[in-house]
This record gives sequence, structure tokens and C-alpha cells, in this order.
Amino acid sequence: MSDLQISLIVIGIVIIGGVVFFNWMQQRRYQRGTEDAFKHKYEDVLLETDENPPEARIEPQFSKGMPKNFQEKQNVESLELTGTGSSDLGPLVTTTESIKPVEVYSNGVVDYVVSIQSKTPITISDLKEILQRKVDFGKPVRWFGQRDAGAFWEEISIEADSKSDYTNLKACLQLADRSGPVSEVSLSEFRDMVGNFAENVNAAVDTPDVQEAHSQAILLDQFCAEVDVMIGINIISKDGGAFTGTKIRALAEASGFKLEGKGVFSFREANDAVKFTLNNYESTPFLPDSIRTLTTNGITFLLDVPRITNGERVFDQMTHLSRIFATTLGGIMVDDNRVPLSDNGIDKIKQKLSGIQAIMKSRDIPAGGEIALRLFV
Repeated sequence: MSDLQISLIVIGIVIIGGVVFFNWMQQRRYQRGTEDAFKHKYEDVLLETDENPPEARIEPQFSKGMPKNFQEKQNVESLELTGTGSSDLGPLVTTTESIKPVEVYSNGVVDYVVSIQSKTPITISDLKEILQRKVDFGKPVRWFGQRDAGAFWEEISIEADSKSDYTNLKACLQLADRSGPVSEVSLSEFRDMVGNFAENVNAAVDTPDVQEAHSQAILLDQFCAEVDVMIGINIISKDGGAFTGTKIRALAEASGFKLEGKGVFSFREANDAVKFTLNNYESTPFLPDSIRTLTTNGITFLLDVPRITNGERVFDQMTHLSRIFATTLGGIMVDDNRVPLSDNGIDKIKQKLSGIQAIMKSRDIPAGGEIALRLFV
């Protein structure tokens, strides 16, 4: 072996060793940076209590006018369909071992409700076939039963006790969700299905007017469209560089996020409800198999306004984490137009959120409540 070959081998070994040492140093620097970013405890804004009452809020102005029926000072119950109000439905309960009243499907504003009254008990066996048609009308369908007059209403499922029987039933077809209002055709088919069932079991049936129900569905959908807002905070690199998937994941998991099946990190409450999510600013989802090699120009925090209770506090927490991520990743917080977000800009977003949730509360559809979670799906 010549001296030249030996020299080349030695040089190669030195270069390889230098690369290994450089990678080791980069890894150590990254680990120390991550530890420093999260070694301090931050106050949880959701656990804080306000000693002073909040100042008057500035309500946002929507670009489109609110539907006339919803502009008037009235609550949801004032818009009930004929014969489908909550006054005759009484408290509803779910079929659990410990039955207690719950406030679901208690009015006809978000559902087309068909009532059935029978002099003889209607069994689960009688209902088995019709219960299987819960997905045939484009919107959620639920059934409720009352064992006898004055008893609580129970939600009926196909898995219910086969020995259960009922003298009164309510068949409820939801009028709207995020995909739009229920169609008049679906309403007619649902009415006919329930009517035919009542006839087959020799029961009386009360079927509200389909055209009126469809008009109510359109109004409800218009209102939902006005308040259906996602608030996002984007973080992009200061120098136009990229963020690595491994670093994003480390920061997210250290902050309490969990990577879930849809390719987003979710930040959940104690009751498992999602507060907000962390998404890729680009179209590529965060997937466990590919996040190690992923790079992106930015990340986005998203808050689903109509599905969140205590929106202001949750927004404060999301903003707090956004600032930590921006600092640690070396990025800046921007809006959807890539304009840097100032404190004033964040305050305006918070005011808009407050206004939307105030409107929802005034219509008896509080954000994050039972009805809102059904409508905004």
C-alpha cells in the first residue's frame, strides 16, 4: 500500500469522525434548547380566577346580515315548529344504568320531531328495522321513548334491552349541520317512514309540516354559517427557513399535545374534548411514519369557535403556547396573510371570538354546548 493511499485513508477517517462529532454536538444543543424552553412552569390561564369583572367587550360586525328571524330579541324556543316544542317532551334521559335527565333534543328548533302515541306497548323488536335507518336521510336521526305517561324519556338505540317497551316515541331528524340544511326530500321521506311505522303498530302520529320544517332548516343553517369561525395563529420562520418535524413533535408533546389519526396534534381538556389543534401550515399532514423526515415552512394553531366553551380563556392559552413555540422554533406569529400579529391584533381576534360566542349564547345555542356540538360537525 503506497503512502498516498495511506494518507487518503487517514484523511477519510478524520472527515468521518468530524461529521459524527458535529452531529453529536448538534443533537446535544437541540436537547438543551428543548429542556430550557420547558423547564419553567407557566401559569395555566384556564385555572386563573378573575378578581375583577371584565371590561365591556367590543362586539364584531359581520360582513353579512344575520337572518331576520335571528336578529330579533328571541331565544331558540320562540322559533319552534308547530307541534314539536319542548313543552310536551319533558326531560330526556339516556339509556344508562344510572338514568338522570339531560338536556338534549328538548326542542324542535334543531330537529324535525315526529311524535307517536300508542295505547299498547311498542317493543324494541318492533323498532329494530326502523332503528337501522338512522343514516338514510343525510342528517343524524335519534329516537326517544317513554315507557308510560310521566316517565322520563330515554334515548333508544338498536343495542337497547330487547325487553324494553314504550307507549310514546319521538323520532328526531336534525335540521342542519356543517354540510348544510336537510333537504325537503329527506324530510318528506323521514315523515313518511315514521308515519308508516306508526300505522303498522296501530299508533297515533303527529307529523309537523315539512315545508315549514325545511324553512326552519334554512334559517338555522344561515345562522350557523354566520358564527362558524375557525381562529388560527400561524408561526413561520423569521429567515424563510424550515422547521423540522422532529423538533415540532418534541415541542408539541412537551406542551401536552397528542398526535392523532387525522395528522394533527390535539390539545384536549380533562373531559377529552379538544380545545385547539396544531396543524402543518402546508398541506402535508403530521403522520407518525413521516414526521421524522418532514420539514415545513410553518405551523398553525386552530381554535374551533362554536365548539369551545370558555372561548376567551382557551384562546389565551393557545396564544400563550403560540408565543412559546415561536420563540423556541425561531419563528414569528402571523395571520393568514402572513402579516405579523401584534398584541393589538391578537386583542381584536379575541374580541371577535367573544362577540361570536355572545351571539350564540343569546340564541340559546351556547358555544361548546350540547346543541352546538351537534350542529357544528
